[in-house]
Amino acid sequence: MDTQNFNKTPNIIKVGSKSTEASIGLQLRSVNNTISIEKKPLRGIFLHNNESFKDTEVFYPSRINEVPKPELTNEVQAFLMPDSKVQTISHSPLVLYKNGNNQSSPFIIANTSEATLHHLQNDCIIPVFSKDNEKTIAHQEFIEVILNAVQKVFPHQSITEPEIRVSHQIKGRTPSAIHKPVKELFEHEKTIYYERMAFIIKVPSITGIVNGNELSLCIGGIRSYNLENLYNKKSLEKFKFFIGFQNQICMNMCISTDGFLEDMRVGSSQDLYTKALETMQSYNAELHLMEMKEFTQDFLSEHQFAQLIGRSRLYQHLPKSEKQNIPLLNFNDSHINTVAKDYYEDKNFCRQEDGKVNLWDVYNLFTQANKSSYIDTFLDRNLNAFEFSKGVQKALNGSSDYHWFLS
Repeated sequence: MDTQNFNKTPNIIKVGSKSTEASIGLQLRSVNNTISIEKKPLRGIFLHNNESFKDTEVFYPSRINEVPKPELTNEVQAFLMPDSKVQTISHSPLVLYKNGNNQSSPFIIANTSEATLHHLQNDCIIPVFSKDNEKTIAHQEFIEVILNAVQKVFPHQSITEPEIRVSHQIKGRTPSAIHKPVKELFEHEKTIYYERMAFIIKVPSITGIVNGNELSLCIGGIRSYNLENLYNKKSLEKFKFFIGFQNQICMNMCISTDGFLEDMRVGSSQDLYTKALETMQSYNAELHLMEMKEFTQDFLSEHQFAQLIGRSRLYQHLPKSEKQNIPLLNFNDSHINTVAKDYYEDKNFCRQEDGKVNLWDVYNLFTQANKSSYIDTFLDRNLNAFEFSKGVQKALNGSSDYHWFLS
């Protein structure tokens, strides 16, 4: 089960005034009221005016270095900063734009609640490793480091303030309130932190179109303290990090293999910053969009979709010996029930009049169902939805790897 038992409380340190070196200056601007952000397709960012690219909105990052550049200039490519052997965290002020008010739903629901960066910075205590009292990389520090990395990689693009979701609140109280009943506690006598946190940062000026759906570039991460041994000495800490796209119609996340670090282990904020930069700079945005665009070319009949749903339910109960020979499907019965229900009822990705449904819609039915996953399994299942959809596509085109789900 995802829910954890907490019989002990790890040592914590109070968040007070933050040091100048560790913090970043944040300036918020409203996209809707004060700033008009020009949304650019990826081809408009990557390609010069005299270049053309058919049937797509984007450009392969591998071609970036092939574009001739004038000598003796300090021009920087508009999408990616050039690689550097030494990457140090910049603490220059960031201008962040508020998310639009037309969001239909959060990127994850489950048992999460909304939080702000200000709340994490000022109202939450920070767990430490008990045996040496070394602090963890706190949730807010994780977000701040990624914000700086995003600014480094996308210096000429607008960046939104992070959308943060938290769960598994851990409560405490100050020593002065040790004998007070709960109902008599003052706010300053209460302490909290969150065991699990997920966030996304959008780059709304970089977009792509798939099947009429606008996708916006998105970066984010997940941190779960339950994966750390806080009762021991400080060790490498575990994070999950991704860069991908968000479907603006339904706020579903779209993640591919080369844009996801499932087990990012770091010993410091600097390590975290460096690995985040490496992932963003190696991410092939156009290939990801092209693969999703190809989903629109393949269809499942109503019978094939019914076979897929039925086999997906059987998959959970297969003997281990048989399951090892079948590609992974990391969704449980509750998710599959949601997919089946939305096949008939979802306003954006339901079946056509003849019962057919293209793989782009199937993929989004899975990512929509994934919103009910807990934070610590959310990204893994999101990636599995993409890989599973690609596998079904291969099965429709003759491959035998995923044939079991359609047979």
